[in-house]
Amino acid sequence: MLSRNLIAVACALGCSLAPPASAQDEPVRGEDFVRVPAIGDGLCLSNAFQSHMVVQRDKPIAVWGWATPGAEVVVEFAGQRAEGEAGADRSWRVELPAVPANRSPQKLVVGDGESTVILEDVLVGDVWVLGGQSNMEFEIAKVDDGFLEIVSANFPELRLLTVPRGKGFGSVRSHQRLEEWSDWSKRHFTKGDWLVCSPETVRDFSAIGYVFGRRLLMASGVPIGLIDASVGGTTVETWTPEASLSTIEGAETRAMLDDWREKIAAFDPHADLEQRIANYNRNKEARAERGDPLPAESAPPADLRPGPAADRNRPGYCYASMIRPFEGLAVAGALFHQGYNNCFDGSEGAKMYAQVFPHLIASWRSAFGDPQLPFCVISLCTAGEPQTWENFAKPMYDVGPFIREAQHDAFRRLREAGDTAVGFVSTYDLRRSWYHPQIKIPAGERAAKWALATRYGLLTGRDAPLQWQPPTIDEVDRVEGAIRLTMSTEIKTADDSDGRMLGFAIAGEDGKFYPAEISYFQDGVDDRNRPKLKRDTLVLSSPFVAAPRHYRYAWARNPMANLVNRFGVPLATQRSDDWILEEICAWLEVPDGMDAQGRRRWLGNNSRRELERLDTERRLAEAQAEIETLSESLAK
Repeated sequence: MLSRNLIAVACALGCSLAPPASAQDEPVRGEDFVRVPAIGDGLCLSNAFQSHMVVQRDKPIAVWGWATPGAEVVVEFAGQRAEGEAGADRSWRVELPAVPANRSPQKLVVGDGESTVILEDVLVGDVWVLGGQSNMEFEIAKVDDGFLEIVSANFPELRLLTVPRGKGFGSVRSHQRLEEWSDWSKRHFTKGDWLVCSPETVRDFSAIGYVFGRRLLMASGVPIGLIDASVGGTTVETWTPEASLSTIEGAETRAMLDDWREKIAAFDPHADLEQRIANYNRNKEARAERGDPLPAESAPPADLRPGPAADRNRPGYCYASMIRPFEGLAVAGALFHQGYNNCFDGSEGAKMYAQVFPHLIASWRSAFGDPQLPFCVISLCTAGEPQTWENFAKPMYDVGPFIREAQHDAFRRLREAGDTAVGFVSTYDLRRSWYHPQIKIPAGERAAKWALATRYGLLTGRDAPLQWQPPTIDEVDRVEGAIRLTMSTEIKTADDSDGRMLGFAIAGEDGKFYPAEISYFQDGVDDRNRPKLKRDTLVLSSPFVAAPRHYRYAWARNPMANLVNRFGVPLATQRSDDWILEEICAWLEVPDGMDAQGRRRWLGNNSRRELERLDTERRLAEAQAEIETLSESLAK
């Protein structure tokens, strides 16, 4: 018989004390297989604390778990000791003093007088949280040059934890350790374990997160722990706590919350089951009639589903599932990469995103106990066919740029308010037509530049901010026939372009946007009669816009834009106007009698056709001008 003490130690190390696994113990296709529960019997820790983990340096170390009610729990680590008492609900929490970084493996020991839990190989360094949806979750094995990263991923001081999806509002202060089934990939993924980074363990880990972490480790020499709490197909509101969302006064956010409340209240699990049984029977009859009967073991559904109450995009759901169990954990900072699933509700959805996103940042900082927690926004990635000079206007009818604008605005406003701990990374130039662009390594590198310059102080000197911070438009002047922009730094084209500056669109008061011709401002001539170009000042003009009033930059889901500072940091998606998506063709008259969804669909279809017509007219006019120029040249 195994002693209770040995059982506690084995559970802490993630070992199974059950009889040897049989075929029945293997994970079943389509089901999760739990190896270690969220809360164990007797003395146990939250599964945030395991062997091979990284403990955050230079901050008080909170440790929590469960024990017999009234038990005196003692935690010892790095020469420090703290005591606490388990409450009536078995929970306990202690706090150890902060300790400096330490690359030497140490033991964290927890005892209650009857049993002892020992965590082995614990390092002290920096712990970073990764959040968002599938483009953050996207595994290193699937990205460009991913296998080169995998075979060279021998970093024993880099530790990896991928958080399971959790139980929503029923989640506890811990997570399960399991083999989690993915309907997308049609296989199981190991979730919930702290793993030592190696070619074997890194394959399924977040590509952006891994590249970010290994750069920090290589540059700083400080052990790095990465906690990936991201889920594909999720929205900004699900990653924001319900209590925070309820404080937002914006009409769009209030409407979104009301809509969810109504959906949850209206759902009838018994009626849902009856409908699914009826669908099953219809399918069974149809297949029998065409000579393709269902398998003999097939049976109608019999389960009552929770409905929208358990939807992963229910406001606050993923926060409750995957962030709340870590509340109080000391960490170094967070990265967040999301946006795609908020691109389906037109301008109302974009306005809601702009209202919610600052609350998400504040809530995550609160969860980890640091109002100035470093937080890096990685903006929405590309999707769809590239915008070109030929089809320039049509791709502008897209919610994606509005989401990027909201992300950049949140960053900009925080910076202007004196927040030096917030960062921003554009990814629109890492172009693929797929909504999972596989160019993830540069995105991780860009986030690492921000962290190394701001958190680690390793990118130093006067130009350190330019190595990560996007250029800004500091001054806008509307001059005759043009818009003049004074930038925060000199601007050039990206290295892979032909030197022609691209990406701005301009419009007059009519709201008709045309691609801008972009040039440097000429400030006279030098003593050799050569033009003196101010490379921090851009002039935007177009033969199709006589009196430009507004500009937009990188305004498409997969934009034609190539402006960067001298370190290659892209200018972020932004604009000067406040027209909503549906007003880009304000001259269109929507037929009467449409509901909101029908109106949005009609405007989308007809606006894209109208913008395509504008593109065609422009290209014809450009071609005619070229013909006339050529004719004049030949005539001479």
